[in-house]
Amino acid sequence: MMIIRRFTLLAAIAFMGCEDAAQAAPGTIAFTHVNVLPMTSETALADQTVVVVDGRITEVGTAGDVTLGRGATVIDGTGQYLMPGLAEMHAHVPPGDNPPRDAVEDLLFLYVANGITTIRGMLGSDYQIPLADELEQSEVLGPNFYVAAPSLNGTTAPTAEAAEGLMRAAKESGYDLMKIHPGIPLDAWDRMAEVAEEVNLTFGGHVPADVGLVHAIETGMSTVDHLDGYVQAIASDNVQAQVNAGTISLGGLVEGVDERKLAEIVQLTIDNDVYVVPTMYLWENLYGFPDADAILSQPEMKYVSQSQRDAWRRQSGGNARGGEEEVAAYLALRKQVLKELSDAGAGILMGTDSPQMFNVPGYALHRELQVVAEAGISNYEILKSGTAWVGKYVADHLELDGSFGTVAAGQRADLVLLGSNPIDDLENLTDRVGVMVRGRWVSRKEIDLGLAALAAKHAGQR
Repeated sequence: MMIIRRFTLLAAIAFMGCEDAAQAAPGTIAFTHVNVLPMTSETALADQTVVVVDGRITEVGTAGDVTLGRGATVIDGTGQYLMPGLAEMHAHVPPGDNPPRDAVEDLLFLYVANGITTIRGMLGSDYQIPLADELEQSEVLGPNFYVAAPSLNGTTAPTAEAAEGLMRAAKESGYDLMKIHPGIPLDAWDRMAEVAEEVNLTFGGHVPADVGLVHAIETGMSTVDHLDGYVQAIASDNVQAQVNAGTISLGGLVEGVDERKLAEIVQLTIDNDVYVVPTMYLWENLYGFPDADAILSQPEMKYVSQSQRDAWRRQSGGNARGGEEEVAAYLALRKQVLKELSDAGAGILMGTDSPQMFNVPGYALHRELQVVAEAGISNYEILKSGTAWVGKYVADHLELDGSFGTVAAGQRADLVLLGSNPIDDLENLTDRVGVMVRGRWVSRKEIDLGLAALAAKHAGQR
């Protein structure tokens, strides 16, 4: 990327020179004596060696049992923790036909700098398809990129014919999924769902009011983002009527919860293999009473432009949807719904909607995890939502290579090396020694230099 230069590996990396060993395959990298978090179970495997060749993990085993060939690059992981890279499953890459290339690459770098090796872009543009190919070929530094088509919504798909045409065009163009925005009428939705099955293109995002959560799930929606429609769906019948008429307050909606309906909608979600992308941190700011001055003083704000910070400040003004008590009750209810889904075994995927209000790409994901933890979900389950669950979603719903998200032979080498164990404390995700994307090692030194350059770039705009 434009703000990054290539640097040598950390001084701790050495080259193996054992005279008795065979020559290692070109480009072999090995993490030695490292604690591995495989994300297939809540455990840390001590004193492991993980071998990477040509962007894939080829071997994982006890350090003494793995023989490295001559010429392998060794990263000493003694006392450190190796886990799969994280995923941001509701990201936005700059839209439009030809956004500034440096802005795109800056954003992609921020994800990698925060240990995020996969993103799902939910505001598609045609340039993003070749960009995803460039990333796959490691021609530019950035995460693996799954691209949603420009959305179906009340404006783009007001009729069944329009919805059908856009679904077919998205499939032909090579998008990985269709993004759904509000406003789609029921007949257009139903035709969209039929065509989606015919052309084998999944869809996810918002739940249009005319469709409702139950019908959306039953007709094939693969991800429900923002927990959209869940609070409405678990309201009593009387409250549902007021919701449909648009005559109920946020507090009234919360008071109208029917616990029986909550259990039913959780089971329906599981029965239909629907994933949820909750974006909890964003909703805290959208619905609550954010202190713009305090938030804009956060350390990561130096990595975004002054114009972006100013736009977020304007967006946050007068944002609350009700009194403090009813907003707090609504946000607590969202946490309850998420906890019920997680406890029942529903698929949860990490996501933030970055760069929506106050969400600095990459950094926002770590703030998101803290809010999810407040719902009472274990650290291990939270980490799974950005690793193992993502590989399963990509395989089952996008029908693409889902061999990532765990540390095992054959998996894509998307990894994060940490100085401390994130299962003990999610804050330890920020204790990064380095990040590997498709087998390309990015050291802490390289990350720090890139961040410094980005901060200097934006400081010059103030």
